[in-house]
Amino acid sequence: MRYTAEEIDEMLRRGESQTDWERVRNMTEEELEASIDLEEEGEFDWDNVHVGIPPAKKQLTVRFDEDVIAWFRAQGAGYQTRMNQVLRNYVEAQRGK
Repeated sequence: MRYTAEEIDEMLRRGESQTDWERVRNMTEEELEASIDLEEEGEFDWDNVHVGIPPAKKQLTVRFDEDVIAWFRAQGAGYQTRMNQVLRNYVEAQRGK
């Protein structure tokens, strides 16, 4: 599901956040640091941060080789998003030539 920034702001005003912000605000810096599972999540890579709302997506039918699909699916949930990112990286690299 995708939301605009305005929709997210309105949801937060209505109290529709699933985060216990009161608990987060009461945590010490040490507790916050300890709550991050760096082994599972890894260090945050600020080089890949993009500010703004992601571009709209368009649904289409496309055919990929079975082994390519199997490899991406084996990486877990979000495999279509990762496939899109691989294609985006290629497009950006080609634009830079």
